[in-house]
Amino acid sequence: MLPFVYLLAAELVCLVYGAEVIRDTTTYGQTVSENLFIVNKQLAPDGFQRSTVLAGLTPSTGSFPGPLISGNKGVRFNLNVTDQLTDPSMVRSTTVHWHGLFQKTTNYADGVAFVSQCPIAANHSFLYDFQVPDQAGTFWYHSHISVQYCDGLRGPLVIYDPQDPQAYLYDVDDETTVLTIADWFHNTSTELIAAAVAPLADATLINGKGRYLGGPAVPLAVINVQQGKRYRFRMISIACDANHNFSIDGHRLTVIEVDGENHEPATVDNIQIFPGQRYSFVLDATQPVDNYWVRALSSSGVGTSGFIGGLNSGILRYQGAPDADPTTTNSTGVVLTESMLHPLENPGAPGLPFPGGADEVLNLTLGFNLPATFFMNDTQYIPPTVPVLLQILSGAQSPQDLLPPGSVYTLPINKTIEINFFGNATPGGPHPFHLHGHSFDVVRSADNTTYNYENPVRRDVTSVAIGNQTTIRFVTDNPGPWFLHCHIDLHLEFGLAVVMAEAPSLVKATDVTTPAWDELCPIYDSLTPAQLP
Repeated sequence: MLPFVYLLAAELVCLVYGAEVIRDTTTYGQTVSENLFIVNKQLAPDGFQRSTVLAGLTPSTGSFPGPLISGNKGVRFNLNVTDQLTDPSMVRSTTVHWHGLFQKTTNYADGVAFVSQCPIAANHSFLYDFQVPDQAGTFWYHSHISVQYCDGLRGPLVIYDPQDPQAYLYDVDDETTVLTIADWFHNTSTELIAAAVAPLADATLINGKGRYLGGPAVPLAVINVQQGKRYRFRMISIACDANHNFSIDGHRLTVIEVDGENHEPATVDNIQIFPGQRYSFVLDATQPVDNYWVRALSSSGVGTSGFIGGLNSGILRYQGAPDADPTTTNSTGVVLTESMLHPLENPGAPGLPFPGGADEVLNLTLGFNLPATFFMNDTQYIPPTVPVLLQILSGAQSPQDLLPPGSVYTLPINKTIEINFFGNATPGGPHPFHLHGHSFDVVRSADNTTYNYENPVRRDVTSVAIGNQTTIRFVTDNPGPWFLHCHIDLHLEFGLAVVMAEAPSLVKATDVTTPAWDELCPIYDSLTPAQLP
C-alpha cells in the first residue's frame, strides 16, 4: 500500500502506513504542509538490489513510488524538500516538479532545473509554496534535473473534488485505488547517459513491485476489490522511458479522466499509457470471486518476454479469493485511442476550426543525429547556466536575449497558439510531449490523420509518432517560462525540448518568488566539482 497524505473535508486524519505518520485537515482553501526528504537508499523492488534516489516523509522512509500527496480542490501546498543525497555515482542535487499543476503566478515552484529554478544542492532544502485553486484530478511529482527520476524520485499526487460531477459512477476512490506503472532499470541514470543508447527496461513495476527476466519470484502488487463495488482507479505512468499497454483480465475499463481533465466515459479493454500520462478508469467488480492478472506490457526490454513468470504483471484479488496466482487469460479487445476521448466540461479547441486557425502557429520538427543528439527545429536543447525565469526577471525579453539560443520561443498573452509536431524518422518514438503550465486540446492525434476542433481530447501529455504529425492548441493565459519536452527522460537529456516564454514582459508583475528561491543559484554555483554531479 502506498504511504499517503489524504485530506478529508473538516476532519483530522492520523494514520500510520509502515513507518509513515500521516495527518491533516480540512475544507476548500486548506493548507497542506509536508516535508519531503530526498535520500539514497538500497532497494530491490524486483529482487535486484541497487542504490536509488527516493522521496520520503522522513529521512528513513524513502520509498518507491514516493508517498502519495493529496488534498481537496482549492488546496495550498507548502512542501519543503530537503536534499540528503550522498551517493556520488548519481546526481546529488535535485528539484521536484509537480506534474500537471498549472502554477499560475508561481512559476518559480514548477521545479524544472535551469528553467524555473537552480537545483537544490545536497544538504540544503527549498520550500515549494503554491496554490491549486481550480484543478482537480490525478497528477504526480518527480525530479526534473538530468535523468534523476529514473533512479526513483517519482510519486503520485491527487487533488480530490468533493463535487466531482462523475462521482455517481463509482463507490471507492482512495489511496488503495492509486495505481502507478513504472519501468525500472538496474543501471543508474548516469550509466544510462554514458551508454548513450536506447535503454531496455529490466522490469515493469506496478505500485512499486515487479519481476525481471531470470530474477527471483518476488511478490507482485495485489489490488484488492470487493465484489459488487465500483472502483475509480487513478493510473499514472511514472515511467521514464517505456510506454505500457494496460489491461485487467475479464474486466472492462471506463475512462473518465485524462491528465487532470474530466472526460465523457469511454469504455475499453486496453489502455496504452505513455510516460507522464494519467487515466482515471472505473472498474465494476462484477466478476466471480477469483484472482485476475493485471497486465502492463512494456514497450521495451522486459516487454519482449511478455508475461512469463509474472513479468509485466500484478494481481487483482477479489475479497474471499485464495492467496494464489491467477489462471486467467487476456484478450486485446477494444484499445483506447485519443479520438475516443471528449472533455466533459467546456469541450472545443480555441481558435477557428481549420488548420492554422490560431493567432500564432509554431511548427516543431523533431530530429536526431549520432551520437545520441536530439533536435527541435535543428537545435539541441542544452540547459542554460542561469534559469530562464531568472533571465526574464533580470530583464531579458526577446528570443535573441534568452538562453539557450534557439530553444526559447516567446508567446504573447491571451492568444490562441497552435503547435504542429512533425515526428519525422526520429528514433525511440512515439515521443510523449508534455507542456508545463497548461492543458491543451489535441486537434490532431498521433493515432488519427483527421482534425477535431469540436471536442478533442484535452490533456498535458500527448504522443508524437515517427513519420506523423500531432497538433495541439492552447491559450496563453499563464505568464512564465514553461518547458515543452519529450517525457522520455533520456531524450530530454539529449536535447528534445524547448521553452515557451509566455508573456515575458508580464512575468515580473504577475509571478512571485521567495528569498529562498533567490538563494538557490548562489548556493548551487558555489559547489565544487567534487560536489557535482
